[in-house]
Amino acid sequence: MSISRRTARSVRILGVASATAALALGVAGNALACNIRDFSAAAVCDDNGKGVITVTDTDASGVEAEVSVYLESNGADERLVGKQTVKGTREGVTITFSEAWAPKSEYRVHVTAGKIVDEDITPNLTAPAEAACKTEDTPKPSETPKPSETPSSSTTPSATPSESDSTAPAAPGDNAPSAAAGESNLAETGANSNTGVIAGVAGAFVVVGGGAVYFGMRRRNTSKTG
Repeated sequence: MSISRRTARSVRILGVASATAALALGVAGNALACNIRDFSAAAVCDDNGKGVITVTDTDASGVEAEVSVYLESNGADERLVGKQTVKGTREGVTITFSEAWAPKSEYRVHVTAGKIVDEDITPNLTAPAEAACKTEDTPKPSETPKPSETPSSSTTPSATPSESDSTAPAAPGDNAPSAAAGESNLAETGANSNTGVIAGVAGAFVVVGGGAVYFGMRRRNTSKTG
């Protein structure tokens, strides 16, 4: 059975439309698939002024990806800064790695997303030439403690004199009088030392008085016998 020209033309148009639709779907599928171009990295400062490295995923398909950041030195990995997973969106999802980056430091950012992506973000990330982040506070040197104004108990001189100091004997020649041998009781009680002289004078008056009485009585007797 022969195909009419109109039918052949319709089939041709349908084939072209199908091929166009398939090509469009293929392009759309590739556009939605996770791609290394969906990832970007930057060395910035956070809200607290600390250095960080950010990686943003704009994969609209939302495929979970693992992101690893390495510090580079002479073209080789020096150390792993950190590793995190992320699911991107069309608006973009950003993850943060704490890193006090130095000016012009170089970092390699590797992305693995199932069997779709296993690549580095190229070129490598280079930190800004001038550090804009706040540096770590330098600890102040510890101040030397001032010596205590109060002497320690081990070196404090005793304020109270010892018993031996308070009871030390008086030095020779002290004003306190010492009792002399044979001194009368009057001297011991503080009587005047002229008491002996007074007693001698009084005795002389007694003798003189007695003699006067004797001679007076004798004279009277003589006059009576004459």
